[in-house]
Amino acid sequence: MGTPCHFALFDLRPSFRLDLDQLASRYRELARAVHPDRFADASEREQRLALEQSAGLNEAYQTLKSAPKRARYLLAIGGHEVPQEVTVHDPEFLMQQMQWREELEDLQDSADLDGVAQFKQRVKQAQEQLNESFASCWDDAAQREQAERLMRRMQFLDKLSYEVRQLEERLDD
Repeated sequence: MGTPCHFALFDLRPSFRLDLDQLASRYRELARAVHPDRFADASEREQRLALEQSAGLNEAYQTLKSAPKRARYLLAIGGHEVPQEVTVHDPEFLMQQMQWREELEDLQDSADLDGVAQFKQRVKQAQEQLNESFASCWDDAAQREQAERLMRRMQFLDKLSYEVRQLEERLDD
């Protein structure tokens, strides 16, 4: 038996645009129903099944709540499995990555908390623009290549955003 579609688990139709509050609410509701503690007095088989369901639900939720992971998942269920590691032929974005990396290094060296906050806001805006662009093209088969390119950009910005938050925390201490 295959793994159920992440969207189906939450009674959602596959879409990039999701109401994340609704997703979180549905997740909490489902998590309570399959939480392993509820099966403490059940048979070993039922306990194992509850644990598997809980793990599957957690994985589905983590995938759907993250824009880059959701984008990758949508491409995969649409028949376009995207390899994790691939050479990116996107010179414009590669230059942008280098600029962002240099700026982040400068912010690290200068320990400028205001500068980090401004940089974080610019990254967030770039993420929102990418999310909109992906949402506009993901289900158009003619734009599969563009959707994959956007998903890769989303992954980079997600990682960069994480690094900015880490820097912000270090500077806050």
